[in-house]
Amino acid sequence: MKKLLSVIVFSLLLTFSIVCRAENEERVYTLFDESGNRITSRMGQMYVGDEYISADNLLYEIISVNDETASAYARLIGNEPEDIFKVMSAKDNGKRLICMYSTHSDESYIPSDGDFSLEKNAGIYDVGEAFQKHLESLGFEVEYSKDTFLPHDAGAYRRSRSVAEDYAERMPAAIIDIHRDGISKDEYETTVDGEEMSKIRLFVGKSNQNAAENRAFAKKIKAIADDKYPGLVKDIFIGKGNYNQDLYPRAILLEFGTHEIDKSLVIDSTEYMAKVMSAAVGSPAEQRAQPETSEEKKASVSGIAILIGIAVVGVIVFAVASTGSFRGAGQRIKKTAGEITGGLFKGNRDGKSK
Repeated sequence: MKKLLSVIVFSLLLTFSIVCRAENEERVYTLFDESGNRITSRMGQMYVGDEYISADNLLYEIISVNDETASAYARLIGNEPEDIFKVMSAKDNGKRLICMYSTHSDESYIPSDGDFSLEKNAGIYDVGEAFQKHLESLGFEVEYSKDTFLPHDAGAYRRSRSVAEDYAERMPAAIIDIHRDGISKDEYETTVDGEEMSKIRLFVGKSNQNAAENRAFAKKIKAIADDKYPGLVKDIFIGKGNYNQDLYPRAILLEFGTHEIDKSLVIDSTEYMAKVMSAAVGSPAEQRAQPETSEEKKASVSGIAILIGIAVVGVIVFAVASTGSFRGAGQRIKKTAGEITGGLFKGNRDGKSK
C-alpha cells in the first residue's frame, strides 16, 4: 500500500512539474543586467547558464531566474570573440541542398492571420515558403517539410525529430527550423536598406555535442548579416535544450518576427536572410576556388617567419651548449651549414664568404 501511495505521489509531482514547465514555456521572460537595466525578452523560459549575444556582440550569461515574475538576470561576460570556427562542410554532390521544417506548426501572425495560433494554414508556412523561394532563386535546392507536429507543447521537438533525422542523413548545407517569437513587435521592427521589415533572432541549443559548431554557425550568419544588412539579425539566444541541433553541426533555429508584427514585413526579411544564408553556407567547390585573402597570406607568412625564428634560436642555443662558447658555436654552425649546402656558406681561407 505504501509503495502504491509513493508511486501515486511521485506521478502527481512529475505531472505538476511538467505542467508548470509547459506554462513557463508559454510566458514572456525579460532579461536584465546586474544593474537592473533591461536587455531583451523572449517567449519561453530562461534558465541559469543560458547565454545571450546582443546585437552589438556583447555576451551575457544568465545567473539567476525568477519564474514567479518571469524575469532573469545576466552577468556581462564581455565581447563575444569574433573568430569564426570551422563548421562542417556541406556534401559536394553538385547541388546545394537546404532542408527546412517548422516544429511549432501553429505559429501565426495576428495582424495578417487573425490569430497567433492556427492548426490549419498557419502563417509560419507562408514565411517558410517565401524563404524557400528566395533560396531557390539563388541556386539552392530546398526541401521544406509541410508536416505538422501539433500540439504546440514540450513534445513538439520530439515529434519533429524524425524529420530532422532524415534531413541530417542527406548531409545538406544547412537544416533550418522556422519559427516566430511571441514578444512585443517593437523589438522586431527594423529598417534594412531603407525598407521596413522584421528582424530575425537566431536560437542555439547548448545541450548537445554539436553546441560549439551550432554556435559558430549562428555567429557566422550574424557576422555576415551585420556586414551586409545591418539591423536584420536581432541577436543570438543560446538556451538550455538541444532543439534537435544535436543531429547536425549546421542546424539552426530562426525566429522570423513575432506574433504581433505584420506577416508582410516578415516575408520581406526572407529575401535578405536568403542572401545571408547563401553567403554563410556556399558550397565546398566554391570555397575551394576562393583565392587566399590578404589576411590569410599575411598570417601564413607570419607563421612561417615565427617557425624559422624559433628554429634559428634553437640551433644557436644547442651550438653554444655543446661548444661552451659563442665563438665555438659560430664555427660549428658555419661548418654544419657548409656540409648541408655543399659548401655554399663555407668560409674561404681569407675569412671571406664565397
